Amino acid sequence: MRADMRIDGMAYAHATVGGDDATQAVIRIYEKLDREDVNALLIGGAAVSWFNIIDLQEVFRTVQRPAISLTYEASPGLEGYLREYFPQSKDKLRSYQRLGNRQAMRLKTGHEVYVRVFGATAEEARNMLNKFTKDGRVPEPVRVARLAARAALHADDTCR
Repeated sequence: MRADMRIDGMAYAHATVGGDDATQAVIRIYEKLDREDVNALLIGGAAVSWFNIIDLQEVFRTVQRPAISLTYEASPGLEGYLREYFPQSKDKLRSYQRLGNRQAMRLKTGHEVYVRVFGATAEEARNMLNKFTKDGRVPEPVRVARLAARAALHADDTCR
């Protein structure tokens, strides 16, 4: 999404449910877009597809653009769930721990979000989130991505 709120491209990638391939899925999306004018990646959460952890540091290192992950509620995090659901996977737990803590951030809309930022300062991230959040707490690129993902997930081949 451009700064003027126009959607200027869209791409999809698959991440395995409960797997460890979400990082590569995010990188594939960036590569599929093949756009030099992408300034940052805004990502709704750092765990997708049932605890498939996105390595935000790796995303930043690979695409050389700031990676900002955000969530919308305070919580104790996923560590307890990872220990319960994946007791044999020390790698998954370490991947999550490498993300570090989320930082609470108040937006111009008055709503608070919780972010992890790689490749930018907290203030730069706040400015970007404020630029792209028209109301509420969900930035437009994340809101539109959610809508597109839901539509793709529920696509019915009989509706042509």
